[in-house]
Amino acid sequence: MTQNRHLFGTDGIRGTANTDPMTAETALRLGQAAGLLFTRGSHRHLVVIGKDTRLSGYMLEPALTAGFIGAGMDVRLVGPLPTPAIAMLTRSLRADLGVMISASHNPYEDNGIKLFGPDGFKLSDETECEIEALMTSDMRSRMAAPASLGRAARLDDAGGRYIEAAKGSFPRGLRLNDLKIVVDCAHGAAYRVAPTVLWELGATVIPLGVSPDGFNINRGCGSTVPGYLCSQVVEHRADLGIALDGDADRLLMSDERGELIDGDQILALIAQSWAGSGLLKAEGLVATVMSNLGLERFLQAKGLTLHRTKVGDRYVAARMRELGMNLGGEQSGHVILSDFATTGDGLLAALQVLAVIVQQNRSAREVCRMFTPLPQLLKNVRFTGPSPLHNSRIKHAIAEAESVLNGAGRLLIRESGTEPLIRVMAEGEDEALIGRMVDELCAAIASAT
Repeated sequence: MTQNRHLFGTDGIRGTANTDPMTAETALRLGQAAGLLFTRGSHRHLVVIGKDTRLSGYMLEPALTAGFIGAGMDVRLVGPLPTPAIAMLTRSLRADLGVMISASHNPYEDNGIKLFGPDGFKLSDETECEIEALMTSDMRSRMAAPASLGRAARLDDAGGRYIEAAKGSFPRGLRLNDLKIVVDCAHGAAYRVAPTVLWELGATVIPLGVSPDGFNINRGCGSTVPGYLCSQVVEHRADLGIALDGDADRLLMSDERGELIDGDQILALIAQSWAGSGLLKAEGLVATVMSNLGLERFLQAKGLTLHRTKVGDRYVAARMRELGMNLGGEQSGHVILSDFATTGDGLLAALQVLAVIVQQNRSAREVCRMFTPLPQLLKNVRFTGPSPLHNSRIKHAIAEAESVLNGAGRLLIRESGTEPLIRVMAEGEDEALIGRMVDELCAAIASAT
């Protein structure tokens, strides 16, 4: 389909709660349209709906439920659970569709809606276009007859199912008995399940961000504020720390000295571990254009290949399927382990890191520092109106910066898929040059908005 998406961005629909497009009306029509598109065949049709802890989830959840019921789909409500848990449940319950209500790492004022197909993978751009087309059409004549309306029910054991699946991804016979772990759940979707998994595997757990009130998700904590985790690891004299984002599909870690371990280091560690044990498929992994050049060089030295794709974990997942790979992710902490999950899962990725620490009986600092990253700087410039990247003056400034690098580094400038931001990233051997280049480009972009 050639139609452009307007509602859907890099990761579903996202916006300020109770403001177009993130309104109950949009959610209702989305439920109706997606319900109509995925009611195929004569079986009873089912959709699983989960959410994080934002106040606006109470508005969007019933609106989506009403839309799906009106389209003839049964609904299973599971409450606050990580995004990867919804993907897992969609497959295990043989549902036709999965829905996660979350704006991930954004503040509570925002919310979003992510959709999963019956295979547990995020929908393709083409399918999202089909849904948008239906949403703008007259669907009244296609709604279910009174006798064919769906029903809604709560799935009380959903959290327990995910907990057991997460524990099942940890190598058999290993335990976390000698580790003290700080886990920051960002007052988000994993606030119950993540500490439980670590505790049941034997760890001493210091839980943070586990008191959601509808407003405090990601506030001063979680993977978007990793400094908090790092300080708490040092304060509690823990062996390491785990920081999740609001929907727990993203992971950052801290070693015992309170130094940050990003997604690139985590990918390098898992790749080396799996390659050594014969578990890594297709001799490489998939990452995005944002991953550090140091990761690429590290993998090359190990005889492994880094395949890059555009930003967005669903694009990473699609490329993994295309290449037959079972490891991929993003520097920001989305890590996809396709042997266990169809989307990024922060907790499962952390468990793979913990397995290596236990197997090697070494500290997190010794285990997780896989390579020295090249100097890399990323800054964001907020804009209003048309994208400043279409401005000829900005295009010229970017071309000049690329000529200065002359192959000795990378420059990446792109629009965010979830916010009105221009992301400016540069990396190279000369840290001072990279800093000046990013600052000058940011200033030019800001003056053009």
